[in-house]
Amino acid sequence: MCGIVGYIGKKEVVPILINGLKRLEYRGYDSAGVAVLTGNGAHSKRVLGRVAGLEDALQGNGWQTATIGIAHTRWATHGKPSEANAHPHTDCKGNIWVAHNGIVENYQELKKALIEAGHEFKSETDTEVLAHLIEAETEKTDNLFNAVRHALSHVRGAYGLAVISATEPDKIIAARNSSPLILGIGPEENLVASDASAIINLTKEVIYLDDNEIAEVTADSFRVESLEFGPHGSEKRVKHPETIEWDEAAIAKDGHAHFMHKEIFEIPEVIRNSIRGRLIVEEGRAKLGGIENHKDELRDVERVLITACGTAHVAGRVAEYMLEEYAGVPTEVDIASEFRYRKPIFGKNDLLLAISQSGETADTLAAVKEAKEKGVTTMGIVNVVGSSISRDTDFGVYNHAGPEISVASTKAFVSQLIVSSLFTLFLGRQREMSLTMGKRIAEELKQLPELVKVVLQQEDAIKAIAAKYKDMPAIMTLGRKYNAPLAAEVAIKFKELCYIPAIDLPAGEMKHGSLALIDKDFPTLAIAPVDSVYEKMKSNIEEIKARVGPIIALTTEGNDELSQYASDVIYIPKTLEMLTPIVAVVPLYLLTYHIAALKGHDIDKPRNLAKSVTVE
Repeated sequence: MCGIVGYIGKKEVVPILINGLKRLEYRGYDSAGVAVLTGNGAHSKRVLGRVAGLEDALQGNGWQTATIGIAHTRWATHGKPSEANAHPHTDCKGNIWVAHNGIVENYQELKKALIEAGHEFKSETDTEVLAHLIEAETEKTDNLFNAVRHALSHVRGAYGLAVISATEPDKIIAARNSSPLILGIGPEENLVASDASAIINLTKEVIYLDDNEIAEVTADSFRVESLEFGPHGSEKRVKHPETIEWDEAAIAKDGHAHFMHKEIFEIPEVIRNSIRGRLIVEEGRAKLGGIENHKDELRDVERVLITACGTAHVAGRVAEYMLEEYAGVPTEVDIASEFRYRKPIFGKNDLLLAISQSGETADTLAAVKEAKEKGVTTMGIVNVVGSSISRDTDFGVYNHAGPEISVASTKAFVSQLIVSSLFTLFLGRQREMSLTMGKRIAEELKQLPELVKVVLQQEDAIKAIAAKYKDMPAIMTLGRKYNAPLAAEVAIKFKELCYIPAIDLPAGEMKHGSLALIDKDFPTLAIAPVDSVYEKMKSNIEEIKARVGPIIALTTEGNDELSQYASDVIYIPKTLEMLTPIVAVVPLYLLTYHIAALKGHDIDKPRNLAKSVTVE
């Protein structure tokens, strides 16, 4: 959620900050603001609404001399969306300015104490507490760096923080705890950002801050220390820049109306990138660099615990079927926000597998930390290099999906399924999977990009179906076995993109209550490829037809049987059953995309949602 950009150097800062915020718009937000320092002190402008409105409000501001500043896009947690609640926030004197991602859990008690000490608050946010805390600490210490460090010692919660002060106009202070923050390193200029996309046009050299680290950033240097004091004072951290592998072109729309549309059409290439160099077809096995050195450890795994949120959780549910059926490993899948609060029973040879597109999902990261605390081996499947989960897990595999800009995950989900397939192949061949089966899975994986291309060629027909159903009040989505999770994934898309209530069910559960919803105005989407449970799905479709419910069916090419029951049928090429969700999800993404487009929705930035959920 929320975006932070900070710059210090020799260039005019306002255009850099605005450009950075525009690159972060995909994360979701409701207000935006900047704070800069000039020879005349600190200046700030905040607006409710889009970054374009902030840019307009800054015209003719007279801040051209400013070469240091911070900016923020806010997604409301404490306090309604408003100009007063927009970031950056300031102290009583208007000297200290703070941009903050995360949540201050104990802000109410801190605010009460600060008010009693004479501080005046102007917003409803938890973040404003930080500005006043730092102000209070500047009266006790000799510099902003230490004031921020001491202030944060009173804070419980999550934060990615950028701070500037009119009394020390040559530096930005940055700090991180459970909310991503990076430093961008450039010639005679340095940056702070919550996401590399904000600064990729200025530098590809970055420093990833870890939890409980604080940095002082000037135009030509940086230093990083531990937030906590040890027995010998502060611990200095040695940090070396890492190079971002992708470039600006990866975050351009390339002629597509929306990033989501572009990302759906990138899926064939994403599949190629996810399997490139990882398949040894003639040996029927997968070679995954991130886990090769842990082969013996993984051979001894007796149970896999998968934890994730949202669409990544759906990918985990598909992986559960794969790992149990083909690798022979008992597998359980937990929503991370529940996993972290129950008391999971860990075994000696358990493996916790965390799946996250951003690698920063707060609940998933907390689940990883809980498992590590209990001595459990942890593994990550993430898309963002250098993200928290990639660094906190013992080992893992990157998706190689490239940056995903649209809030609704599409190509990253497919890459999660591909990596899960590779991991299944990796484990299965260590156990009882035969060479013949291993080669078959590997060969089918190689065919997937071409199969997806066949589906993408059906876009016009899928758009026509979308036009028929765009005004439906609600929908039920059904699937079995590997496609029961897929029913959940398309239901998420109906909700987040189309704003259409969607009930997803394993089809066998339909008779236990939900069948009562079926009538002529309540459609069902039935995912029914010709596979081991096809006959069961056909029976469910017949039950819906008998109750005059409209049906959209998805099935395998050549199967004309469902046209007698379904109002509309979408066809996909045949592949191995465990890989069917990878092909089947593509037309469903196109269907929900076009319904949302026809309804005039902001597809890449659905209301109330954010791309990276770094708070509970």
